[in-house]
Amino acid sequence: MFDITAIQKFLPQRFPFLMIDRVLELDPGKKVVACKNVSINEGFFAGHFPGKPIMPGVLIIESMAQAAIMLFYSDREHIDKKKNLLLGSVKVRFLHPVFPGDQLKISVEPLKITSAAAIVSVSAQVENQEVAKGELALSIKDE
Repeated sequence: MFDITAIQKFLPQRFPFLMIDRVLELDPGKKVVACKNVSINEGFFAGHFPGKPIMPGVLIIESMAQAAIMLFYSDREHIDKKKNLLLGSVKVRFLHPVFPGDQLKISVEPLKITSAAAIVSVSAQVENQEVAKGELALSIKDE
């Protein structure tokens, strides 16, 4: 398990855009399961939507992408983590809304990983109900 301090060694994002709170399971190069605790205190709920707060889909995708970065780097100690990882192709379907108080559980498994890119299968659940699923493509770019 990785707490927030360990996650910050892998990810360059910081508050308010660090979108995973804990890594629950990590099998290097094979699978990662992470969680995001969705709190009403998050700034985006003020405008999305007043009176009926729903987590924006783009932030669910960002959570998935950050978990994918953890998977990508998990068995690559030699890669400079200061390089930019770019999110390329996004093919995600949203199945149910995510509300304040939910715990988003994100699962990522590789479809294809090379030294400079990855295509991963992603899924997000709330209480064992799938809320989003799809594929993401990531690539490394020099700063």
